[in-house]
Amino acid sequence: MTKLPILKHRIRKVPKQFSWIDHRLVRDRHIKKFTHPAAALYLFLVTVGDVNGLSYYGDKSVMKRICMDQSTLQNARSNLVQNGMIAWQKPLYQVLSLDIGKRSQPLSLGSILKKALEKAA
Repeated sequence: MTKLPILKHRIRKVPKQFSWIDHRLVRDRHIKKFTHPAAALYLFLVTVGDVNGLSYYGDKSVMKRICMDQSTLQNARSNLVQNGMIAWQKPLYQVLSLDIGKRSQPLSLGSILKKALEKAA
């Protein structure tokens, strides 16, 4: 079966911003670990993150943009942190690579920043 675009003038392209969703979320079943609010938060963070997956959106801004209350946001964030999808150190979020390698746990944002500072010194 040949797949043809339904709306040829609307074929999506990889944007210059770094907000493209990795297909391994589905293929490797990461998405099955997300609650619905966590999936919404992840999509938001992937969309607003820079090339390193970093964004500085505060709780109030996130809640307003994705229609979420404080408790739901905290639970969604915890879900993503526990599943190794994001790191969070107020006010900074980092969407993490799906390439964990041989590590059983992803590095914390603090550990990553500490290593970066050590290399820079």
